[in-house]
Amino acid sequence: MKLLYVLATCSLAFNAVADVASQLVVENPFARAAIMQQRNSAAFMQLRNPTETAAVVSASSPVAGIVELHTHINDQGVMRMRKISQIELPAGQTVSLQPGGLHVMLLGLKRDLNPGDEIELTLILSDGSEKQLLIPVQRVMMHKMKQMQGHQIDGSLPPMMKH
Repeated sequence: MKLLYVLATCSLAFNAVADVASQLVVENPFARAAIMQQRNSAAFMQLRNPTETAAVVSASSPVAGIVELHTHINDQGVMRMRKISQIELPAGQTVSLQPGGLHVMLLGLKRDLNPGDEIELTLILSDGSEKQLLIPVQRVMMHKMKQMQGHQIDGSLPPMMKH
């Protein structure tokens, strides 16, 4: 009986501390509009983590065959997307997922993503908890993406992004 009490107490304590997903604040989420023939899209948002340091370790969505965490790197003057293993969420900070930076990549679209639609997206966190999201689909203009990537020192825009 004592063992059962100890296990129940530990389980309650673990659940109270471990559920980072319930504490995570998601602001301004959206997915980029795309037709299925384009094959890929991406999701963006701000993630505010008021709890202990954690990370997004994966994601899933029924609208894509594969969902990956990505970032952009400058490879000899060319911006390239790269898959990453996780997105760090430092305690007490906000992390921006935005065009030209960190983002959730939706590969192998199973349907068109039209402006005004909503898609399901699940973020899986390092503690095993999951954050279920229903996010709007929006048109992302190229000039907005370029603004978010920033300008080079000479004022010119960075070279075209390549995957």
